[in-house]
Amino acid sequence: MRKPLLALFLALFLTLVLAACGSTPAPEANNTASDSAPSESIPQTESNGGVLVAYFSATGNTEGVAQQLAGLLSADLYTITPAKPYTEEDLDYTNPNSRSQVEGSDPDARPALAGKALDLTGYDTIFLGYPIWNGQAPKLLSTFLETYDCTGKTIVPFCTSGSSDIGESGTQLAALAGTGDWQTGKRFASAVTQQEVADWVKSLGS
Repeated sequence: MRKPLLALFLALFLTLVLAACGSTPAPEANNTASDSAPSESIPQTESNGGVLVAYFSATGNTEGVAQQLAGLLSADLYTITPAKPYTEEDLDYTNPNSRSQVEGSDPDARPALAGKALDLTGYDTIFLGYPIWNGQAPKLLSTFLETYDCTGKTIVPFCTSGSSDIGESGTQLAALAGTGDWQTGKRFASAVTQQEVADWVKSLGS
């Protein structure tokens, strides 16, 4: 792992321990289409000069993990927003003609992004979050990585799913990240606790 990332985790070790000791389990995210990602992505002012948590969340599960990560790392938070929001029908994995199924089966699918443009200048580390759809990341993540230059960045993926592991989704996305330093990712269940997130972050610095 790159030295800036290792140094960051070591510096945050005591903070994580204290936060974990006083944490309570996070409420389970509402798994409905109405809990979709915000319509506009607004990057916040840099808080630690080097870490960004960027995520796409269609049902709120990934958003919950992203918010916990941003709080633990004092990182900036950025929502990856689709130009056309996903509806409940779009996310129906039992329907082969639903939007998510059609996009997932098309290697060239690149859903358009919305929201304000993201400036990666000054970020050394990017935590990239997404749900698992049919064993892979939503194609919106492919659009994101082909839109923004991650050269020289350390990228740490994380995902949420009901049962599927992170699988090859990280490897598939890494191929789109240019010369970025892609790290091993982590899958979380929808009812993940802050303790679990804190333990994972702490393990990254070991």
